[in-house]
Amino acid sequence: MKKRILALCLTVAMLLAMASVPALAEAVTGTGTAQGYGGEITVTITLEDGVITAVEAVGDDETPGIGGNIIDEWPQAFVDANGIVDTYTGATFAGVTRPGFIEAARAALADAGVDPDDYMREAEVEAAEDVALEADIVIVGAGGAGMTAAITAADAGMTVIVLESQPAVGGNSVKSTGGMNAAKTADQDENEFGEAAGVEKTLAAAAENWADNEVITALAAAVQEQWDAYQANPEGYFDSTELFALDTLIGGKGINDPELVDTLVNNSAEAIEWLRTQGIDLTDVASFGGASVKRIHRPLDADGKVVSVGAYTVPLLEEACNARDNLTLLTDTTATEIITDDAGAAVGVVATGKTGNTVTVSASAVVLTTGGFGANLDKVVEYAPQLEGFMTTNAAGIQGQGIDMAVALGADTVDMEQIQIHPTVQADTASLITEGLRGDGAILVNANGERFIDEVGTRDVVSAAEIAQPDSFSWLVVDQKMVDASSVIQGYIKKGFMLSGETYEALAEALEIPADTFAATMETWNGYVAEKSDPDFGRTSFAQPLDTAPYYAVKVTAGIHHTMGGLKIDTETHVIDTDGEIIPGLFAAGEVTGGVHGANRLGGNAVADFVVFGRIAGQQAAAYVEALLGELDAAA
Repeated sequence: MKKRILALCLTVAMLLAMASVPALAEAVTGTGTAQGYGGEITVTITLEDGVITAVEAVGDDETPGIGGNIIDEWPQAFVDANGIVDTYTGATFAGVTRPGFIEAARAALADAGVDPDDYMREAEVEAAEDVALEADIVIVGAGGAGMTAAITAADAGMTVIVLESQPAVGGNSVKSTGGMNAAKTADQDENEFGEAAGVEKTLAAAAENWADNEVITALAAAVQEQWDAYQANPEGYFDSTELFALDTLIGGKGINDPELVDTLVNNSAEAIEWLRTQGIDLTDVASFGGASVKRIHRPLDADGKVVSVGAYTVPLLEEACNARDNLTLLTDTTATEIITDDAGAAVGVVATGKTGNTVTVSASAVVLTTGGFGANLDKVVEYAPQLEGFMTTNAAGIQGQGIDMAVALGADTVDMEQIQIHPTVQADTASLITEGLRGDGAILVNANGERFIDEVGTRDVVSAAEIAQPDSFSWLVVDQKMVDASSVIQGYIKKGFMLSGETYEALAEALEIPADTFAATMETWNGYVAEKSDPDFGRTSFAQPLDTAPYYAVKVTAGIHHTMGGLKIDTETHVIDTDGEIIPGLFAAGEVTGGVHGANRLGGNAVADFVVFGRIAGQQAAAYVEALLGELDAAA
């Protein structure tokens, strides 16, 4: 009996001893997937004893340098915080990538067997002290115009600081999906000339509608002479800066500043070459709305497929900025005031940092590249009440601050009521669907399955026609041949924007439109492409028939896209005050300015605008500072 009791005691003691030894933590892993901006994002989270020890994320279709930053940087942030911490509030494309990443992370935690709500963390931001900085030039806004101006000024030997209100660079520029208009380029020479009917149509429109406009009449006469000479000896590719200007002025309803238009078109080819020096190649030339000939220059990926110009260009501009030791980019820093000296010259800016601290930058020149005000819906309605209730394609930071700061100094504005709506905005998400699809052969059909407009007309005309359709929307239709040639369209499919069908009738069923009518519309259109004639709406761009199954369509409607009005500038990008005088030391470029686009901007002209005038702003600001330094040296 004693032996049994002793054995029992020893067993109990051993069990108690074993219970007192901590068990080795077992790692558990969970995986979750959700929709990001470009496609699916997959997040895998590993936990040990309830602590996050590893996070892996895959989102190959997110935009490099924008939403892609989240994919690269958030995994370690989640490990450091032992939870989901939102450190990218407000970033451009990250506005879609961010919630997708968070949703995937929550799903991964749930898959690992824990409650995601227990792992939601608030981002801890340390309070920063007020900062005083100095530079030769301060640039406000890190979109396309701002970074172009910064690179140009830095290469001229200036020290440059760029302030960006958002957590990521890019502004509206990164959302540009089409390309850049330019005339008389080497890339045009390498592309086959399109249909002559486009030139003839433009010349006829100029004669019929603009006979009382001296500038348009003179340009039309020059183009007619050039066109006659080309037809007599058709060698190479036909385009000219005069035709580019004519298209831009007719598209802008003749209220554009002709001198700014002249500057835009005559510097466009050089701007294409400058981009090439920054590693940005826009080699594909295609048709676009409002252009008489193939003029829009687009980037291609390694497989030769068209990609979005903004998503391609902005990261490379940012990379070029970061490669220059005399150039500093500061994000999450919102400029609120332009500093002036006793003579009224701009000599710096005051800004608010991420934690509410004050950032003061003293400089010899200020360049405003803050974009327009298309995301400020109150300001939009102030100037265009008829646009109340419209969705917007604009980036969050496009609030009109640059215009307001300059106006506070007495700057003049032009065309503020001219606000463009874009006809192909995805109806559920307000994502921009590039005009390039129509240039490459897509058509628009209404809820009855019928075409209703020349699809490559100017944006104002196409938008107005679309708004007049049943329920004010349309379907943008492409085929598999177009899908195969375009990474952009493939991206739309990955995002779930497009419905498809193996036949015209099957697609119509998916779209819930009359199948017989839609099939007849498609067959009729393919016949028009073969004949290079559109007797219904006078379209002159016939890239290819839509005859390769399966077929796809995305539901689109009109949305606020671009504000043509803004600060008044001259051809050297000086900001002009209400007395018609230059405000010393203050320059502006891009959508913050007015006068270039008139009453309607042509697709492809925004990128041309920010490159051409961004370069001029950088050059002129650098020359201004150089002159000031020379005066100081002379005085000494």
